[in-house]
Parts: sequence; C-alpha cells; structure tokens
Amino acid sequence: MRAARFHGRGDIRIEEIPEPAVRPGTVKIKVDWCGICGTDLHEYLDGPIFCPAPGEPHPMTGETSPVVLGHEFAGTVAEVAPDVDGLGVGERVTVEPRLVCRSCPPCLAGHHNSCDRAATIGLAGGGGGLAEYIVVDRELVFPLGELTTETGALIEPLAVAHHAVARAGIAPGARAVVFGAGPIGLLIVALLEATGAGHITVVEPSAVRRGRALEAGADVAIDPLAENVDECVRRLTGGAGADVAFECAGVDSALAGCVAAVRARGTVVNVAIRSHPATLDMIPLVLKEVRLVGTICYAGDHRPVIDLLRAGRLSVDRFITGRIDLEDLVEGGFQALLDGTGDHIKILVRPGGRSR
Repeated sequence: MRAARFHGRGDIRIEEIPEPAVRPGTVKIKVDWCGICGTDLHEYLDGPIFCPAPGEPHPMTGETSPVVLGHEFAGTVAEVAPDVDGLGVGERVTVEPRLVCRSCPPCLAGHHNSCDRAATIGLAGGGGGLAEYIVVDRELVFPLGELTTETGALIEPLAVAHHAVARAGIAPGARAVVFGAGPIGLLIVALLEATGAGHITVVEPSAVRRGRALEAGADVAIDPLAENVDECVRRLTGGAGADVAFECAGVDSALAGCVAAVRARGTVVNVAIRSHPATLDMIPLVLKEVRLVGTICYAGDHRPVIDLLRAGRLSVDRFITGRIDLEDLVEGGFQALLDGTGDHIKILVRPGGRSR
C-alpha cells in the first residue's frame, strides 16, 4: 500500500510498504481522509521530535524512523478480528490515536493522556493515517454513525480543543479570550460557542484568521498590532477581565497577554506546545492569583465531541479549506500550510480511493 513516511528533517516520502494485517482485538480501517496537524509540520521542519530517531526505538511501539505519519484520520472498517464485536465492515469510524501503558501512576489515576510512556499513532509508530490502511486496537475506534469521514478526520483536533475547554473548568456564560486563531484556537472558539460561553474574544494579528474566528463563533476579534489588547478586554468585560484565557499561539507575548486579560483568580489554559522554554513575568500572575493550567491531548473527549456533532451543536465544514491526494502531500499540504498567509485551516489528504 502507499504511505507517507517520515525519514528525517525535511524528508517525507510517499512509499510502498506492506499492508497491515489484523491481530486479535484489532480493526483494519481503510483511511478515507487524514488531516495535517501542526505537530506534523514541526516534525517536517525540526524533527525528529515525537517521531523516534533511528537507533532509538520508542518505548511503547518499539519502532524507529522511518514511520508513517498522520494521526487525524477517519475511514471505513475493512476487516475486524474474530474476537471483535460491535463493528461491521463498511462502517464509518474515527480513531483516538493514543497508545498508553495503563499501568503508570497517571494512567491508574484515569489521566492516561499524561501517560509516562504514551505514544501517538502516526508519530511514534503503530501505523498512521497517511496510508491507505491502518490496523488499531478496537478500544480506540469510535463509530461515526451518520457523520461523514471528512467530519471524522477533524474529531481528533476537536477532542484536543474539547479537553482544553474542559480543563478551564468554566461555567456557562463565562467570558473567554483566545490568543491565536490557528486550527486549534479556532476549534476552541467553536467548542466555547457550542458549550455556552457568554462572550468570546479572539486576539490574532492575521486579518484572514480574525475573519475565520468570527465565523467560528467569536464575538470580537482584536488585532494586537493595531489595538491595545488590555484596554479592549477591560472595556469588553466592564473592567473586570475575562474568566478564562487560552494561549494557542505559542509565543511569550501571548502567554503574558493571557495573564493580563483574566480577572483576579481567573484561569489561563496553556494549549500551545513550544519549541523553546517559555519566559513569563510571574508577578502579575501572583498578584491576581491567576490559575495557570496545562492541557495535553484528550482523555475521554472523543465521545462528547461526536455527540455534539451528531446533535448539530457543532459544525466543522468551514474548517476544511483544502483536499489533496497523497502524492501532493508535501507541496500541496505541508508547504501550503507553511506559506504564512493563514488562508488554510485544515487540509485533508486522501491516501487512496474515493471517500464515502
């Protein structure tokens, strides 16, 4: 079968590799669509980061590069192992691409997203969505029902956004500020709107992305290069500050902006993963007793996201801005997302055949 494999920095190749076979307890999926994640772009530019380096097998998968990429994917069931129940051939499904040990302290406490040995399928081994077929454990497979596999390919990043919003612990009607309107920032805006936030402000220098934020559900979109963000947030919140701020930009100024934007005892959720240590003046955080929260991946978030989508409370069609074939992955996918214009949110890749 055809697959996109990461060999090293700047080196992603479309290759022919053996088609995987089902094992006990697993499901074989024909991949219809796979999204390109910011993490994939980081691997392309600076990897190996999450991809295991040659000679350094990942402790969970035992694999080293080259590995198949792609962890935001959906498709149709092609085959199930004899011991698997509850799924039929041809059924549309999506996958939670997270392998965990289930024996370390975080796993035993129910926080498997923070597993000491966690591996992400499509980065650390275990196959990937940028291939025609993948075999995964049944427990990671979620039926889509009437949802399309295009929608299914966005459920993984939506689960990331859902988990971040849940980590904020905010009540309905809360005032939120989102710094950064990239893909995850926009999905957080959509989740906030779907789950009852009272007012949503987005801070984003790109005019294109500010427009997309308003389409996603933001009430106000601020250009930090043209407006004083602190003054705008105070005006919008009656001087009190926001209840919660989400840092989705990955820059120090945005993290400091989040601390400044929230009210006394407000919450800042750091969503972005940085390529360098962050620098933050702790005095404003201390004086306002700001609660700074981290978030990573998801833990039980796929099912609630699917329920929101099936209930019509959440729509993702507007976030799909491109569809390409696997052969166009680098030029039509990676380079298009790296061009800096902000025109694209999510480009979906068709590994082989037509989608359903």
